[in-house]
Amino acid sequence: MVFSCIPFLFFFLPLCLILYYAVPFSWKNGILLIFSLIFYAWGEPIYILLMLFSTALDYTNGRLMERFGTTRPRRTVFLCCSVCINLSVLAFFKYADFAVATANAVLGTQFAQPGIHLPVGISFYTFQTMSYIIDLYRGEVKAERSYAAYLTYVSMFPQLVAGPIVRFSDIQEQLHDRRLTFDWFAQGLLRFMMGLFKKVLIANQAGALWEEIRVLGAANTSVATAWLGALCFTLQLYFDFSAYSDMAIGMGRMLGFSYNENFRYPLTAVSVTDFWRRWHISLSTWFRDYVYIPLGGNRKGVTRHLFNIAVVWFLTGMWHGASWNFILWGVYYGILLMLEKYLWGRALAKLPRPIQHAYAFLIVVFGFVIFAITDFGELGSYIGMLFSFGAGRLADTRFLWYLGNYGAVIAAACILSCPVYPWICQRASGLSRKKSCALSACAGVGVVLLFVLATAYMVSDTYNPFLYFRF
Repeated sequence: MVFSCIPFLFFFLPLCLILYYAVPFSWKNGILLIFSLIFYAWGEPIYILLMLFSTALDYTNGRLMERFGTTRPRRTVFLCCSVCINLSVLAFFKYADFAVATANAVLGTQFAQPGIHLPVGISFYTFQTMSYIIDLYRGEVKAERSYAAYLTYVSMFPQLVAGPIVRFSDIQEQLHDRRLTFDWFAQGLLRFMMGLFKKVLIANQAGALWEEIRVLGAANTSVATAWLGALCFTLQLYFDFSAYSDMAIGMGRMLGFSYNENFRYPLTAVSVTDFWRRWHISLSTWFRDYVYIPLGGNRKGVTRHLFNIAVVWFLTGMWHGASWNFILWGVYYGILLMLEKYLWGRALAKLPRPIQHAYAFLIVVFGFVIFAITDFGELGSYIGMLFSFGAGRLADTRFLWYLGNYGAVIAAACILSCPVYPWICQRASGLSRKKSCALSACAGVGVVLLFVLATAYMVSDTYNPFLYFRF
């Protein structure tokens, strides 16, 4: 998506909010829909037709299911129609090139790749439309009678291109009746600003160091530098993606919508299982509710349970991208979750808490190396750097130079990846009124200073989109 944060922050969002609050409530969805479509068309003018097709398909099938789906077989027809077409569209745009390249590699053929451009956010809004029709089939929601309201739900610009994956059941009532208060607006604005600071001041800086270390090559990299690079990518991805979620939740709240949390300090997890309860929660729960549980979950014996885990994590890897490294990443986590469940999970839970944290953190950091590098040759070389302890290159002057220049950012990132902010809020709630006002004033000054600093970075930096835009 050819989209810059600067015009969005300083033109698009303020203009939307001004008009949104100026019109009567009955017009607010219309204003939101118009700005959402403009937002998507700004970067993907042709693929807005694809999103309109997807929403029209599920809306129509939903109305037909409500009217004619008096029996389960009839409802199943409408469900299969929507799900099959949605998945076919997603597979074509996301995996056509990957399928041709794989076939050429396996069969020795030379078929030309279609060269299809991936529509931004297609994985997110496809899962949203599918959740609607599946929940409708299950009887968990009522069919939406207004296509404009349904299109507003799918195209809502705060979460359109990179989540969180918002289910229709979570905001169906809010589409027609929601609260708009000063407190909610202020909370949303603060949450949006927190996301902005995380993206610009931490994620982008950690990402710059990761890119610098990645291109060094084995001959110029020590073990310590390689692990520093892996840590930086982990911090970049976490602060980048959680920043977008913060900004989406904040913008949603400013508009009167309440989105569920998508991250819960995942880098403080004590196991792989715990990590996936905290990381990209909307995706994890989507696969749990629409794939894992329908397959039988853990209710049909050990063999079937292992099979269900394998299916879910193969699909999770595939969802993240049309590349074998993403599939390997999904398999990596699937195997670890199986091992935790049936081999060492109970023993792990008895270990001291710091050891549990270290175990989970190292697994996550190593896993994100697999996630980051799509080329298997480069991936093998980088993994080799991580474990070349016997080569006599544990650390070097370059590593010390990186620590000197980026140490403050890395330290701040590590601290903020822990629940420090909730702890401060909890302690502040017990202060006297006078101290609370003084703390609020200091916090306000800090937010202003951080905003000025973030703006300076945005103006001087090259374009650096959110990592999850590509999914």
